[in-house]
Amino acid sequence: MIAIAGGRILTMAGKVLEQGTVLVRGGKIQEVVDGVVEPEGYTVIDARGKIVLPGLIDCHCHVGIVEEIYRVEGDDANESTDPVTPHLRAVDAVHPWDLGFKDALSGGVTTVVTGPGSANVIGGEMVALKTWGPSLDEMILKSPVGLKAALGENPKRSYGGRQKTPLTRMASAGLLREALAGAADYISKCEKASKGADYPDRDLKKESVARVLKRQIPLRVHCHRADDILTAIRIAREFNINLVIEHCTEGYKIAGELAKNGIRAVIGPVIGNRAKVELAGISLETGKILAGAGVEFAIMTDHPVVPIQYLAISAGLSVRGGLDEARALRAITAGAAEIIGLGHRLGSLVPGKDADVVVFDGHPFDVRSRVINVIVSGHIVYDNGDYCCSL
Repeated sequence: MIAIAGGRILTMAGKVLEQGTVLVRGGKIQEVVDGVVEPEGYTVIDARGKIVLPGLIDCHCHVGIVEEIYRVEGDDANESTDPVTPHLRAVDAVHPWDLGFKDALSGGVTTVVTGPGSANVIGGEMVALKTWGPSLDEMILKSPVGLKAALGENPKRSYGGRQKTPLTRMASAGLLREALAGAADYISKCEKASKGADYPDRDLKKESVARVLKRQIPLRVHCHRADDILTAIRIAREFNINLVIEHCTEGYKIAGELAKNGIRAVIGPVIGNRAKVELAGISLETGKILAGAGVEFAIMTDHPVVPIQYLAISAGLSVRGGLDEARALRAITAGAAEIIGLGHRLGSLVPGKDADVVVFDGHPFDVRSRVINVIVSGHIVYDNGDYCCSL
């Protein structure tokens, strides 16, 4: 049992307590109350003069799968032998001892969505994890949390240089449609078999895509350029699927289309340069424009592209670009939780939700601020620079 006492509490549920206490019991938020409360039997964290908020959520990264960006060892992001690999599961590649998980805690990040890279048109299933747990299986929040796909330059570069499909954007879109159509046919055959016809041979690739067609998970499509985003929207309409745009670099050019179609996005990495031609239009104003159009979005690091401990700073840069401060905080807490389908457990300090809590010594968007304490699932795992628990 833990009492985080006396801090300024940003609940991310519409309430700010200038001085309050978060009570934690049984791995859940027990109560959030005004004033300094130190119940008998509770471990007390003195948060006076500090800011308390829900654990941060990075909706798109590769922690545990790509251990460092400039190394071959520990890079399991892209199965570049086949452009369509929906049956691959990110959880099977996660190395829970990756130092990136400790980096995440040092930045107040308690939940991540990690997954395949973008070399393939369909890369595989993504997974949502806590950044600490007694074992990898106990870190898993939701698997799969989405099916990763990619349009634009990455699949072309991965395969076109070897004179393999896809060489063009047309081929990438064609492969994606083909996979969706094949899964639709597989679903139809299974439904007929349930009424007496023969069952088709089991197909793990089609089973994975079928989850998207049944709207059990979203198709999460890597897109930078506006035309690629529009292609993803067109395909989503054709197959009536739930779509999330990953990166959404030029989404500000077509914010109205995203809003009209109810498309959500995970934007970023915000800290970056024009490393690829399709990043020519990168802008810090993307968040502001999407918010103005009514588009729901989260903010990513794409770790290790941007180190995961800088998630809060990434959101702060969107504020520099004109995004409302409260909206930027939402993009790495409650809004992020909703996009990954875990809003009932994460993202706000509400009784009954998971006790994932972070204490900063200043505002999270101030580069001078440090993370002082991190609690994951009711366990104090980071205390003033010390990692208190380990796998």
